[in-house]
Amino acid sequence: MFFTDMRRKGELSPAAIDRGWPYQVALRADFVVGKNYELIEQARHNLGACPRGHSVRRGEVGFVVYCFSDPINADIFMQKFKGERFDPKDRGRGDRWWEWKAGPQSSALLRRE
Repeated sequence: MFFTDMRRKGELSPAAIDRGWPYQVALRADFVVGKNYELIEQARHNLGACPRGHSVRRGEVGFVVYCFSDPINADIFMQKFKGERFDPKDRGRGDRWWEWKAGPQSSALLRRE
């Protein structure tokens, strides 16, 4: 049998996440490790982020994207962890869904600091 939708029952789709949590913040994937991971997860939870995020790549650099329903909470999270705004419209389509086409705007995010 062939399935076109591999989500589990009740799991949020990417479109549902984009609709419900449109204010999205990207952090470098190599920053979201160890103690940083614990701090980020605690802040994500406290600020009401979506339980699911996603990841994207810009060139050779990976990013973890956190999604918020409140723009103020997204700004707090972005400033606390030096993230970058992510617009879901900049995500690739089809088999290139993981590609971040227009960002990040800050070259500092592309450099490991």
